[in-house]
Amino acid sequence: MSQSASVWLVLLVALLAANLPFVNERLLAVLPLPGGTKRKNLAVRLAELVLLYFAVGGVGLLFEQRLGQIAPQGWEFYAVTAALFLVLAFPGFTWRYLLKHRKS
Repeated sequence: MSQSASVWLVLLVALLAANLPFVNERLLAVLPLPGGTKRKNLAVRLAELVLLYFAVGGVGLLFEQRLGQIAPQGWEFYAVTAALFLVLAFPGFTWRYLLKHRKS
């Protein structure tokens, strides 16, 4: 896979992972909530967001390792990628918390 294709694939995975906590009511889209609760609260969604940030970082690291030597990164890299991940999560956050939903 070319470097350009792997960058676009990581961005697509990041976009999907950043919105995943906001579009479903299961833990990591797989496990049912403990205690029989029906809705996740914001703290759980943010914890999932942090976990998925590190998972997407692992995917990016895997692609970088397959392309060659892994470049050393400073704190600035992680600050920028975390901010980008939060920006990518904005559509899901908007859909979940800022739009009115009809009661079924």
